[in-house]
Order: sequence, then structure tokens, then C-alpha cells
Amino acid sequence: MSVVPSPAPAPTPALPANYDRKFPAPDEEGVTDRAVDDVVSVVPSPAATPANYDRKFPAPDEEGVIDQAVNDVRQVLDSVVDPEIPVLTIADLGILRDVAVSADGQVTVTITPTYSGCPAMDAIRDDVVTALRAAGYDDVVVRLVLAPAWTTDWMSEDGRRKLADYGIAPPSGRAAVRGVGAPSAAPIPLALSVRCPQCGSLDTAEVSRFGSTACKSLWSCRACREPFDSFKVL
Repeated sequence: MSVVPSPAPAPTPALPANYDRKFPAPDEEGVTDRAVDDVVSVVPSPAATPANYDRKFPAPDEEGVIDQAVNDVRQVLDSVVDPEIPVLTIADLGILRDVAVSADGQVTVTITPTYSGCPAMDAIRDDVVTALRAAGYDDVVVRLVLAPAWTTDWMSEDGRRKLADYGIAPPSGRAAVRGVGAPSAAPIPLALSVRCPQCGSLDTAEVSRFGSTACKSLWSCRACREPFDSFKVL
């Protein structure tokens, strides 16, 4: 009996060089590696965060972002004014002592009253929280510190100018040395003339040691006959 040989298998046609195939045949040498390279080439890399990305809460490993966050908070607080003298911000008045922003986004604002028991501090605290929450800062802590005691020396020059424009004589001179290390014989304060904010005359006289608030005194100008408040040097 004769054996009929089986026909030879037909040769596999060569694949064109530009053949578009995502899944290679297992018997094609090098195709798997090429497919992996093709997949990697079409997966986009994560986009870099732009330098001006607006983020309120800094990451702990970003240098300089904490400082920018503090500046952003201070800009928001520029809208918070003293309820008794609404032309002054709490920064102008010098009662805004510190601003801190933690890595987890908590904002801590430290304020000091102009004197112990100042009735405006509760309103200022509420205004600080309201302003920051409206700007997107939900975790806000307001600290009230009494030491070191507030002094008119902390008032900004811009704040003094605003007082004069508002009709209140700004504090003239500097506060006496006080606190730890201060000399036992403190300087004796002298009653000097206060320049009238209305006409600029120095021909003025104190009418009452207390004006509209405890931190101001009431004066009268002999030149223009107008009364005015004068912010005490404290």
C-alpha cells in the first residue's frame, strides 16, 4: 500500500510594515515589545500644575506657597474694618497681629484689642470669620491676645492719614516705654496742643478726657470753633 504524503502547509504571508494591530500574534518575535512601546507612546503623561494655579490650601512640600497663602488671607482681611472707626481696617489700626495658614488649610488670625474689654472685639471677630468664609476659607480660628498690650505706635501711617481725613486728630508722638525692662521712672506725659483736623490750627483745647469712645478725647478748636475727637497716645 502506498502512502500519500500530506500537502505542505501554505506559507504565512508577511505582514506589511505599517500593519495596525494592537494585539500581536504570540509567534511573532519582537512584536509584543513593539506593541508595549506603542501603548506607552499614546498614554499622556500627567499635566504639570501651572505656576499660577489658584489654590487656597498649600501642599506642605511647596516652597513659598505658605507665604502666598498668608498674603491672600491678608488681602481678604483688608475688607474688615473697625466698627467704631469704619475708615480704618484692622491692619491700619494695628490690632491685626498675625496670620498663619497651616498645610491642611486652617487659617489662624491673631488680634489684640485696643484696651481690655473693648466691646468692638466680638464684632471684629465675627467679621473676620465671615469675610474669610465668604472667600472660601472654612476652617478659621480667631485668637484674642492681650500681651503685649496694644499701642498707638502700631497704627500705620496710612491709618493716621485716614483718621485726619475722617475728622479725627491722629495720635501725635509715641507711647511711653512700658513692659518688661521699662525704667521705673516712666516719662511724665505733657498735655500738648492737638492740631485741628478741620482747619489745621494748633489753637485747640481739650474739653473732655473721653470722647465718643474710651480711646479718644474730645477737643475744641478756637480758630474754626469746631469740636473734634482726638485719638489718645496709648
